[in-house]
Amino acid sequence: MLLSKSREPREFHSRRLDALAEPPEVGHELFVGLSVLRDTLSSRHHSRDFAFAHARYLRSRVLALALIFALLSPLWIVVDALVLPSELLYLTLAGRVGLLLGLVAVLVLAYCSRERIWRIRFCAGMLLALPAGFYLFVLVMLPAEQLRNLVGYGFIPFLLVAALSVFPFTLIESLAAGLAMLGLLAFSQLNDGSWMSGRGLESVWLLSSLLLVSLAANHFQLSLLLRLYRQATHDPLTGLYNRGALEVHLEKVQAWQRDIEGQDSLGSVPCSLLLADLDHFKRINDSYGHSAGDSVLCQFAELLEHQTRRHDCVARYGGEEFVIILVGSGQARALEVAERIRHAVEETEFHGHAGEPIPVTTSIGVTRLAQDEPAQEALKRADEALYRAKREGRNQVVAALDPSDA
Repeated sequence: MLLSKSREPREFHSRRLDALAEPPEVGHELFVGLSVLRDTLSSRHHSRDFAFAHARYLRSRVLALALIFALLSPLWIVVDALVLPSELLYLTLAGRVGLLLGLVAVLVLAYCSRERIWRIRFCAGMLLALPAGFYLFVLVMLPAEQLRNLVGYGFIPFLLVAALSVFPFTLIESLAAGLAMLGLLAFSQLNDGSWMSGRGLESVWLLSSLLLVSLAANHFQLSLLLRLYRQATHDPLTGLYNRGALEVHLEKVQAWQRDIEGQDSLGSVPCSLLLADLDHFKRINDSYGHSAGDSVLCQFAELLEHQTRRHDCVARYGGEEFVIILVGSGQARALEVAERIRHAVEETEFHGHAGEPIPVTTSIGVTRLAQDEPAQEALKRADEALYRAKREGRNQVVAALDPSDA
C-alpha cells in the first residue's frame, strides 16, 4: 500500500512532464493533401508548441469575428421593429442584448488569453454557440405563427457554418459544430412548418453542401499551418527543433516551472541544459565529404533522441552543436545523461553514404536552467563549459558553475 502511494506522485509527475513537450517526428514530412488527414482530423497528435502557435492564430480570428458580430447584431433591431408586433419585440430585444453581452465577454476573454490555449478554444466555441443560442431562444419564445414574419434569422445556421471555414478547426470540431447547425435548422423547420417540404429539403441540402466546403477549407488551412509551422521551427536536415524554436521552448519551460511551483506536493521541477558538439567535425567533412558529414549529423540527432525521454527536447543549435533540455532533471542527473550520451556516441559506429565507418566523439557542457534567468544566460554557461571540455582534450563532459554560485 505504501509502495502504491509513493508511486502515484511519480506517475503524476511524469504525466505532467509528458504534457509539456512532444518530440519532433524525424523524417515526417507534412504537406497539404490527404496524407495529413490524421493531423487535421483531431489535435491529438499535435505537439504542445504547435498547440500554442495554433491558439495564437485562432485567437486573431476570434477577435476579428467577435467584433464583426458585436457590431452587426444590434443593427438588426431596426428590421425586427418593422416586422414584429410591439408586444413580441421585447423578446428579440432581450435576446440581442444577451447576445451582445456574450460577444463582448468573448472579446475580453480572448484578448486577455494570449497563452491560454483552452480559453481561446472556449472563446471560439462560444463565438458559434452564442448566435445559435440566440436563434434557438427566439424559436422557443415566439409563437409559431410569428416565426414566418422573422427576416434574416433563418440565415444564422448558414452564416455560422460558413464561419467555420474562417477558423483552423480540426475536422472533428467542425463536423460537430456543423451537425449542431443542421439540428438547429431542423428544429426551426419543425416550428415554421417547412420540415420535409421542398423548401425545407433545399435548405438542408444547401447547408450540408456548405458544411462540406467548410470541412475542406479546415483541412487545407490546418494542414498548411502545420507545414508552415514545421518549416519555421524544424531543422530541414535532422528534423529536430531549430534555434528559434528552441529559444521559444526554453521560455515556455521556464514559465511552466514558475506556474507549477508550490501548486502541489511535487514542489518546483528542476531542469537542465546540455550543449553537445561533435569533435573535429571539420575534419570529417574534409576527409569524407560534406554529404558524409550531413549523414553523421542525422545519425547523431537520431542517437540523441533515443537517449532522451518523451518530455525532453532536442534541438539543433547550429552547425554541429545540439542542445538538449532535460525537464525534471537536476544537474547531477543531467551529468549522468550527458555521460551516457558521450559513451553511446563513442561506442556507436557512424557510417558515410558508401558505408565507410567514421569515428565520432562528442564534448558536452552541462548547466542547470534556472526559472528566473534569461535563457541566453544558461546557453552561455553551457557554451563555456563545452569549450572548456574541448580545451581539456575533447570527448568529455564538463559541468558549468551553478547560476547561484556564478
